[in-house]
Amino acid sequence: MSTVYEIKQAITKLPPEAYAELMSELMDFADDKWDAQMKTDASSGKLDLLDVQFERASREGLLQDLRKTLESQE
Repeated sequence: MSTVYEIKQAITKLPPEAYAELMSELMDFADDKWDAQMKTDASSGKLDLLDVQFERASREGLLQDLRKTLESQE
């Protein structure tokens, strides 16, 4: 299989158990790639501004408790 089209076609022919296994593997693969990119970005300083902004918002009391926010929307 050399094209995305062929891969998609093969996926549609998988039995449910094999499809679930494949999707699990692909999600793990995507998560690993995302984690690696986040580590690279963090070590290179790309996320430093977010840390500074978070610390400032925390000091100024601008952060909200996510649980309370979600509960108030129910």
